[in-house]
Amino acid sequence: IAAVLAAGASAAQLGTAFLATSESGAHDLHKQALTNPLFVRTELTRAFSGRPARALVNRFLREHGPYAPAAYPEVHHLTAPVRKAAAKAGDAQGMALWAGQGHRMARELPAGQLVEVLVAELAAAGTALSGLSGYATGGGAR
Repeated sequence: IAAVLAAGASAAQLGTAFLATSESGAHDLHKQALTNPLFVRTELTRAFSGRPARALVNRFLREHGPYAPAAYPEVHHLTAPVRKAAAKAGDAQGMALWAGQGHRMARELPAGQLVEVLVAELAAAGTALSGLSGYATGGGAR
C-alpha cells in the first residue's frame, strides 16, 4: 500500500490480498497457488472468460490465452465445465487463478487480522492514514 501511495496513487486495490483469507470463497487450490513457487507471474488474459482479467500463468492460460477471443460471456460458459473438472481433480493448471501482480504478498490470515496487519504496516511505513483513521481505530464507516 505504502509503495503505490508513494508512487502517486490515491488508493490501493487489495482484492488479491483477501483471496487467501479463511473468509474467502476461493477454492483451496486457488489460495495455495498464490504463494506456490510454480506460479511465478500473472498475465492479462481472455482465456477463461472472454474478457481481459489478470490471472496466475498456468497451463490453461499458456495454451489458450493467445487464441482466446473477446467473447464474454460465451467463453466463460464454454470453459466453465473444464475449470470445474480441473478443480474437482485437484489440477490448478486447469483453473482460472485470478490474481493481481502482488499475489506473492498474500497471507493466510483471517480477514480482520489482515486488515489490522495492513494498517500497522502502513503506519510503520510512515504513510499518513488521512481519511482512514476511523477504520484504523475501529471507528467504522463514515
